[in-house]
Amino acid sequence: MHKVLITGAIVLSCISLNIHAQTVAQQQPAASPKINLTLEQRYIIKEIVKDMKVDPIPAKDLAVGDQIPDNIRLQPMPSEIAQKAPQIKAHRFFVAGKQIVIVDPKDNKIAEIIKLD
Repeated sequence: MHKVLITGAIVLSCISLNIHAQTVAQQQPAASPKINLTLEQRYIIKEIVKDMKVDPIPAKDLAVGDQIPDNIRLQPMPSEIAQKAPQIKAHRFFVAGKQIVIVDPKDNKIAEIIKLD
């Protein structure tokens, strides 16, 4: 009888742990879609965009994954950047305040934000 009670307690605690683990997993937000850029690629992007003298829009609270408004004029990715960071050659960008905002053209969502110094 004692063994049956211990076995039952173990089974119940395993079920409880499994339910708790599923609840915690459901509460965690989805991972942010980010582009994997090296420090060197980020530096190159910053320098090339600075040299372009793109007019910035007023600074806003922007985050990776945000949908950008239709009224923001996107710039094509310069060929120099596309050569050094081929993973973003199809992307577009704009400058907001002191940030370079890289946008995925498929869904017009922010893929990466690079802070200017």
